[in-house]
Amino acid sequence: MANIKGGRAARKRDRQNAKARKRNAVAKAKLHDAHKKLFKAADVNDKEVAEKKFKEFVSGLDKAVKKGIITKNTANRKKSRAQLKLNKMAAAEAK
Repeated sequence: MANIKGGRAARKRDRQNAKARKRNAVAKAKLHDAHKKLFKAADVNDKEVAEKKFKEFVSGLDKAVKKGIITKNTANRKKSRAQLKLNKMAAAEAK
């Protein structure tokens, strides 16, 4: 509980913040897992699985932005880096 002076409203705000923190932690953990699975599939050059995981990862990022868990720029940066990884994988296959 935060070290603030206040009564009923402050205690309620603390409860709300605790719930939101838990909810955000779960959502971020899911994003982290999706990111790891995507990059693992890309590292072993499994194109079909990597593309599927990419779609799931991007969808998760968009949902997190919509819910206010991460910012739009953060999501765009992560999408861009994931797409670059897939493009490098495709270029390596083409050679």
